[in-house]
Amino acid sequence: MVAEATALDADSKARRGFLLALGAYLLWGLLPFYMKAVAHLPLAEVIAHRIVWSVPIAAAVLVWAGRTADFKAAIRSPRTIAMAALTAALISVNWGIYVWAIAVDRTVETALGYYINPLVSVVVGALLLGERLDRLQIAAVVLATVAVTVLTIEGGKLPWVSLALAFSFAAYGFFRKTLPIGPSQGFLLEVLLLSMPALGYIVYLIATGQDHIISSNSTDTALLIGCGPVTSIPLLLFAFGAKLLRLSTIGIMQYIAPTMVFLIAVLIFDEPFGTAQAIAFALIWAALAMYSWSMLVTARRAAATTRGRAA
Repeated sequence: MVAEATALDADSKARRGFLLALGAYLLWGLLPFYMKAVAHLPLAEVIAHRIVWSVPIAAAVLVWAGRTADFKAAIRSPRTIAMAALTAALISVNWGIYVWAIAVDRTVETALGYYINPLVSVVVGALLLGERLDRLQIAAVVLATVAVTVLTIEGGKLPWVSLALAFSFAAYGFFRKTLPIGPSQGFLLEVLLLSMPALGYIVYLIATGQDHIISSNSTDTALLIGCGPVTSIPLLLFAFGAKLLRLSTIGIMQYIAPTMVFLIAVLIFDEPFGTAQAIAFALIWAALAMYSWSMLVTARRAAATTRGRAA
């Protein structure tokens, strides 16, 4: 009976985690529509409002979760503050490139960047953490490299938007692991640190009449305030969902958002998608299939080993 109750509880947590993570990925997948809506506004102002309006939401969630004691302990640690400042800077770079790319009709490149990201993370793990790559993972990285080479030859330059998004988010994930606090506390700490310069910039814009939060129309005001929820809600949904799911499940689900972004870019935004892009995406999808299969096999072996020890 105890074993059955434990299994039911685990299934319930997995379902709840799946729904939370799915909500996060669907919101991320739809985010280009919102970024297009604010594309007429200055990039720096949009980023500033993404930060400032995320603070009350992140704080409310932390209070609701009853994790304020952890947060208070974190802000007393200079090392934690320094690491959070680094991760905050990295995610700011990622946000800035993403918002700009969609505004200038380079959404396809953002999708490619987030497809490449897990493969970049594998390489980072191998180089910096000494993690061993199996044959499928090595083959996946090689295919991704070929895809980037194809785009470089076709365009005459590196697909820097895709690479910058992939590497900045991989670096963010790598350093984010060093923060000795949970994801919700870490997110609040990051946006709090960023909110100081962001709020100062917003005040400067208002004082000089260059803002769009007060001096513009009600639509712009609503869009800028809405930057907070569209930024923080999916991040927090993902943070809580990821805790309840296996890493292999998250690994497969992470392709939902870039797939949605890719389809939106090509079918709705009508961005160009030529032969070189088709070849590159085909190579990336093949690489991700190899990577995902490798991850699933590893997870199954680990589960089998755990069951064997328990028996």
